[in-house]
Amino acid sequence: MNHARATFPVPAPPPPAHHDEPVLDLAVPVFNEETDLEPSVRRLHAHLRETFPYPFRITVADNASTDATPLIAARLAAELPEVEWIRLAEKGRGRALRAAWSASSAPVVGYLDVDLSTGLAALLPLVAPLLSGHSDLAIGTRLAPGARVVRGPKREVISRCYNVLLRCTLAVGFSDAQCGFKAVRRDAAARLLPLVRDSAWFFDTELLVIAERAGLRIHEVPVDWVDDQDSRVALMSTALADLRGIARLGVSLVRGTLPAGRPPRPYAVPAAVMALAHLLLYAALRPDATAQVANALSLLVCRPLTQQVRGRLPLPAGTTLPALPALAARLTVTAGSLAVLRLAAPAAGLRAELAVLAAAHLFLAGSLLLARPALGGRRRTGSRAS
Repeated sequence: MNHARATFPVPAPPPPAHHDEPVLDLAVPVFNEETDLEPSVRRLHAHLRETFPYPFRITVADNASTDATPLIAARLAAELPEVEWIRLAEKGRGRALRAAWSASSAPVVGYLDVDLSTGLAALLPLVAPLLSGHSDLAIGTRLAPGARVVRGPKREVISRCYNVLLRCTLAVGFSDAQCGFKAVRRDAAARLLPLVRDSAWFFDTELLVIAERAGLRIHEVPVDWVDDQDSRVALMSTALADLRGIARLGVSLVRGTLPAGRPPRPYAVPAAVMALAHLLLYAALRPDATAQVANALSLLVCRPLTQQVRGRLPLPAGTTLPALPALAARLTVTAGSLAVLRLAAPAAGLRAELAVLAAAHLFLAGSLLLARPALGGRRRTGSRAS
């Protein structure tokens, strides 16, 4: 059916209508969302009309849809005065947001997912600190006290593990990088967008990491969230892309090419490099070796890489790096995790093995976090920045 719809003529986006200049420009990135687009945009439009006290704009950012999405977007833009739409030739949520935000003149720009999983009652609390100048960015969070979340255990575990990994590797202070409910002051966006390289799902995380290291203030709003059961996000490919993004940012930290700001924990970058290199090499070796052999070989190969990264970290005078868990300890934890998986699920495949190994690395990183007082924590003064 999609093939037939792909033959529909795609109208060109109209020039922007001249209404009162919006104070808020909300992007709704979409790809093949012909079912959800119209009811969601009409619901969002009605909510803003009733509750938002300033002029606003909704920008539907269509990134290369092949169904009737562009036709629906064009019709909505013609019927609703505060709705516009743009069309991109390539896919990618980050690419769509970059295009929509870069073209906007509103003081505050933001986005939310088309499924409206986030309760719209959080929209005004999200935007208010930006309009007042109190904060530079605002994010919805499903992981802070006060949030009410309805979603399956699989997504809950993946989300929490991902954010723990960010804290262990990149020393971030925000609680939820992936919630599709964010806003940013346009002047801050103008500074950040040229520094963000990702054009897909990792765009959010990279934007927040760079913003935090640049010293920008990030406001968090606990949200009500009901997971979309029809979500088309490919969890495994997205997770692997996120891991590659974390590794790239870790290398940038080592090279000193990210904005100066909160320093990474001294063990964070080498621990992240070790974990990511181990997972990638394990996946490459696994088709030709047993799980335990692939695990041992990949750990042995990755150890010199980690030591090289540790040697290149720029550290303040007088600071020493705590030792990472010894190779024997890593081998014991990872091999034991694989053995438990084999006993519990003899038919488990590569994806399950990678998930177990990632959990083992998180356990090792968490052990270092618990030992923080012995790893130089006495040097810190003052309260921790929120």
